[in-house]
Amino acid sequence: MTTTTDTGPAATADGKMTRRRWVICALLFTAVVINYVDRQMLGVLKPFMSDEMGWSETDYADIVFYFQAAYAASYLLFGAFVDRVGAKIGYATAFIIWQLAHIAHAGASTLNQFFLVRVLLGIGEGGNFPGGVKAVTEWFPKKERAFATGIFNAGANIGAVITPLVAPMIMLAYGWRAAFIITGVIGMLWIVAWLVMYRSPEKEPKVNAAELAHIRSDPEDSDQKVSWLKVATKRETWAYALGKFLIDPVWWMLLFWLPDYFKKTFDLNVTTFGLVLAAVYLISDVGSVGGGWMSSRLMKAGRSLNFSRKMTMLVCAFATLPYFFITQIDDLWTATAVVGLVAAAHQAFSANLYTLPGDVFPRSAVGSVIGIGGMLGGIGGMVMAKSVGQVLESAGGYGPIFAVCGCIYFLALLSVHLLSPRMAPAKV
Repeated sequence: MTTTTDTGPAATADGKMTRRRWVICALLFTAVVINYVDRQMLGVLKPFMSDEMGWSETDYADIVFYFQAAYAASYLLFGAFVDRVGAKIGYATAFIIWQLAHIAHAGASTLNQFFLVRVLLGIGEGGNFPGGVKAVTEWFPKKERAFATGIFNAGANIGAVITPLVAPMIMLAYGWRAAFIITGVIGMLWIVAWLVMYRSPEKEPKVNAAELAHIRSDPEDSDQKVSWLKVATKRETWAYALGKFLIDPVWWMLLFWLPDYFKKTFDLNVTTFGLVLAAVYLISDVGSVGGGWMSSRLMKAGRSLNFSRKMTMLVCAFATLPYFFITQIDDLWTATAVVGLVAAAHQAFSANLYTLPGDVFPRSAVGSVIGIGGMLGGIGGMVMAKSVGQVLESAGGYGPIFAVCGCIYFLALLSVHLLSPRMAPAKV
């Protein structure tokens, strides 16, 4: 039985540690599911909307580009905003903006209107990961952060699974505009749960003393506010930011162009290609959780944080090498399995990269570092969007695009290692 007092955290009769932090992780997971449903909806419906809208490959690339531009700028701003107002208000603000923008897609008819709603979506979604990682640093000790991040980041894959299964069915029954409205209205229910349930561990009556001690088991760091400019001068910030600049565009490419690749390569229709995409992202979900589990396991086995994070990322980098022969695969389900493998490797790599700010910076600076990295990742995505559109219109195939993806992760790990060779705490 759990009892609550007015003077401190709840205590359990048997003295066991409560597990409220995993409830918070589940909330974050659900938010990321919704985030990726909203983010991927246009990409999933693009192969079927293009004819109605009259989009060329470069038109669609421009829509993605404007989303990325807004996302990059917003990521930076929301990083500082979340540090200032906290995870609860910061994440709630971002969620409301992006969810309303998602619903507004239903009213868009012209190319310029799609530019506008994608910009608004990018502004809101820029707060997703700064808010989420900030919450993880508030609720989890370092030895659990990669695992917790991997779990909530796995929501991206579940969202990417749900979207190609649900969106085509709604489109066939009610039209593509209804797909944005129905999913947007349902997603709005999350904000109620977040505002009611989220608070800091010290203020949560369902956290007992044992769990609070576990959460705060790392050496005490300063709560003093750290200026954005000071964070921006640190090598550790750029270790994270350059990693994001390199790997984020690969994930954007998968989200926004993978439906198109499978439809064109294997001549899939609206009722069949959803199963293929769902399989890819289910496989990638294993990578997201597995990558966080692997580095946490190595740390529990006595290996250093530096070794655990980087060894896990190195294994993931090798797992992306199949990118080089994806276009040579003629069997649909073999191609699905291979694409799922490289997507899983990305998510495992990303789960460990996301922990870097919380590993080396005080909690009061984490949001700002995440924001800078997200901005760089968004800029990389803008470059990728323009490049993919041009390559598809000129070369007509995905081979060169996938080849670049197969090299990226080794470059990202090298950047992290050169700029943060020991993952020592940043001096701020």
